[in-house]
Amino acid sequence: MDNVALSPADPLRFGANYTPRSKWMHAWMSLDLDEVRRDFAALADLGLDHLRIFPLWTVLQPNRTLIREEAVDDVRAVVDVAAEFGLDASVDVIQGHLSSFDFIPSWLFTWHDKNMFTHPEALSGQAELVARLGERLTDARNFLGFTLGNETNQFSAQTHPSPWPVTEAEAANWITTLLDAAEASAPAQRHVHSEYDAAWYMDGHGFTPALASRLGAMTTVHSWIFNGTAQKYGGRSTASDRHAEYMIELARAFATDPHKPIWLQEVGAPSNCLTPEQTPDFLEATLRSVARTDDLWGVTWWCSHDVSRDLADFPDLEYTLGLVDQTGTAKPIGRRFAELIPELRERRPAPARTLGIVVEVDEDETPISRGAMSPGGSIFQAWVDACESGADPAFVTSKDADDPALLERRGITELVRPVVERTAYVSRNTEV
Repeated sequence: MDNVALSPADPLRFGANYTPRSKWMHAWMSLDLDEVRRDFAALADLGLDHLRIFPLWTVLQPNRTLIREEAVDDVRAVVDVAAEFGLDASVDVIQGHLSSFDFIPSWLFTWHDKNMFTHPEALSGQAELVARLGERLTDARNFLGFTLGNETNQFSAQTHPSPWPVTEAEAANWITTLLDAAEASAPAQRHVHSEYDAAWYMDGHGFTPALASRLGAMTTVHSWIFNGTAQKYGGRSTASDRHAEYMIELARAFATDPHKPIWLQEVGAPSNCLTPEQTPDFLEATLRSVARTDDLWGVTWWCSHDVSRDLADFPDLEYTLGLVDQTGTAKPIGRRFAELIPELRERRPAPARTLGIVVEVDEDETPISRGAMSPGGSIFQAWVDACESGADPAFVTSKDADDPALLERRGITELVRPVVERTAYVSRNTEV
């Protein structure tokens, strides 16, 4: 589906990334729809309108040429149960990576090691899985579309223990091949891809801001303050409270469609940066900040339910990120979310962003220093300084900064050009 501009009449969407209360994502191994109904009832009670679900790749496709019909049927069943509660459902399909664990089928690693992004057989196998799921889901009225996978770019990052490196062209080919398969099998939905913030902050990373902002029906943003933001500025600082807004505005700078919808697909309140007492206020500050941005499709909180302490080896923060606890009771952060949704669902005019912070790019429109955009870098600091002075800054690439007509269309009347510096981004999306 082509990008569809949002209108002021379209409600702002609010949802959650679904983490099953019982057995976490391992619930996909032996699905219990009664437990799914119990979980979805709690989320519907909070006033959510959509969910993002994560069927495991290893369960769906244990062999390259074996896509399990039972597992495909389970995905459709969960989407249908969501409809029972008035919830739309987005489905991650190449799934991939979740909460520090990798779910890679055995036909892709050790003795059968194939780069998932570039090997022709690996690519064709993934495209077939996308197509099969699309055929099964396309007529579900509450199916929102596919995300290709959760932060799959982490498999290509230099910080991964066993990386599959890619060039920008190879990353683009992987994304477009799978988006084409999704569009062919489920043409009525909006299909997207997602990256963790290495795409924005890590120099040399094959997944780039241009790919993140230009491919797919919407741009997805994943915002986490444990990436150095909270450590450098504080968990309840301007930098942390407005980090999601920062990433949304960065994404806008690299988009070629000025009104391409942006989806804050993942944002949460991590316990290694915030006290339990701070998390509701952090949620509120984040939501109020991003609700002031143009063309925001919606916000999907990470995550729906706390991970059970009966499950071992998660990073400690993963046990506490839910809106709902292990007893099925809404936590203070969940109750605050529910209180804010009715107020924020109606769109309001966004503030004018007359100040443009310039991101220097090369001839391929890749930032000269992505590290400068990372927490503590000169571009990031320019954003913080502008916010703390009372401004609502935007970003513009150096290519676009030389286009007076474009600046006029965006309402940018003043430019700030931070000194480009080589700042290494050392944070990971995964800590164990």
